[in-house]
Amino acid sequence: MKINHLGIATKGIEEALKFWGDALGLENVHTEVVEEQKVRVAMLPIGESRIELLEPTSDDSPISKFLEKRGGGIHHIAVEVEDINAVLTQMKEKGVRLIDEAPRIGAEGCLIAFVHPSSTNGVLLELVQTT
Repeated sequence: MKINHLGIATKGIEEALKFWGDALGLENVHTEVVEEQKVRVAMLPIGESRIELLEPTSDDSPISKFLEKRGGGIHHIAVEVEDINAVLTQMKEKGVRLIDEAPRIGAEGCLIAFVHPSSTNGVLLELVQTT
């Protein structure tokens, strides 16, 4: 396993890029809208991982809700796994509280599933299986 990305909630990707791109020199290599999650994402490679900037595309987006409660900042940590179904099964057997009991499609066509923060000491964890 490895950290695939750190998800950062922001009200606007362009504004966030003023820091991540201009100040740190990270390059936005991929931007897309993930309709199912009502979010626009931008991927910025950093070492073997990436920063994922998350901008809501509607008022009922999970990112909109996060921004209302907490403001911008780290939204989740994404861990890359080889077999997301096997990891989800193992977690269920151990009593881990899952947000997604089955994987769904995320950015870049990856399979993703979220683990509830109540099982991870307060951190929203995303499991990612790349295609």
